[in-house]
Amino acid sequence: MSSIRPEELDDRLDGGNAPFVLDIRPQAAFQRTAIDGSHNVPVYDDLRSGDDAALRAHLDEIPRGEDVVVVCKMGVVAKRATGVLDAAGYDAVTLAGGISGWNGYRKGSIGYTIRSLIWDLKSAL
Repeated sequence: MSSIRPEELDDRLDGGNAPFVLDIRPQAAFQRTAIDGSHNVPVYDDLRSGDDAALRAHLDEIPRGEDVVVVCKMGVVAKRATGVLDAAGYDAVTLAGGISGWNGYRKGSIGYTIRSLIWDLKSAL
């Protein structure tokens, strides 16, 4: 399973090659903060408890033939959703760091800067 970093997603969203951004967080969290243009399918709690069927029941809401970026709070539960989507034939990736990483990137936070440096070091090894 692969992931996409917030700055890479931001470039794609601005560059005309926008993926379908699937936010799986609960609706209330999605309404508080979300990536512009993202689509909410609130199956986070189900997936977190191991219920993959909850996402499979919503596959008709996710377009086939488009890249899909899955977003949750920190990226952990989104990995499970990405696995479900991959198994169903979608080209899906997880947003590294989830909405927390996205918000940190957009704000230029020191936490995000450190996390980004760690990602860079891991990819260099």
